[in-house]
Amino acid sequence: MLTHPKLAKLQQLRKLSDLWDRSLGIPGTKFRVGLESLFGLLPVGGDVLGIVFSVYLVIQALEFNLPKSILAKMVFNIIIDGVVGSVPIIGDIFDTTWKANTKNVNLLEAHLNDPVKSHKSERWFTTLLLGVLILMLVVITAIFVGAIALAIKIFQH
Repeated sequence: MLTHPKLAKLQQLRKLSDLWDRSLGIPGTKFRVGLESLFGLLPVGGDVLGIVFSVYLVIQALEFNLPKSILAKMVFNIIIDGVVGSVPIIGDIFDTTWKANTKNVNLLEAHLNDPVKSHKSERWFTTLLLGVLILMLVVITAIFVGAIALAIKIFQH
C-alpha cells in the first residue's frame, strides 16, 4: 500500500513526465508533445538534457525499491531514447513518439498497482545501470565536441 509521501512522489513523477513528454497539444490533432521535443531540436545539448532529466526520474523512482527487471526496462527506455534521439531529424521525430519518461512512470505505476514478489534492487545493479547512462552521456558529448572541433578546423582552412 502506498503511503502518503510515496503517493505524492508518484504524482510528482507523473507531472514531471507529462511536462517533459506530452504537455503541449498540436493544434488540430489529438497528438501531444512535451518539452523534450522542443529541447531535442538543439543539437546534442537538447538530447543530453533529455537524458539527464530521464535519469533524474529513474533516480527518484529508486525510492520505491523496484525490482531489477523494472529498473532494466526503465534504463533500456532511456538508452533507446538517447541513442535514436541523437540522430539528426529522425531522432527529433522519434522523440515525439517514444516518450521514455511516460513509459517509465507507467512501469513504476503498474508495478505499484500489482507488485510482484521480488527482491529489492541491489545497489551494484543500480550503480551499473546509472554508470551506463553516464557513459552514454559522455560519449554523446564527446561526439558533439569532436564535431565542433572538426567543423572549426575545416572552416579555418
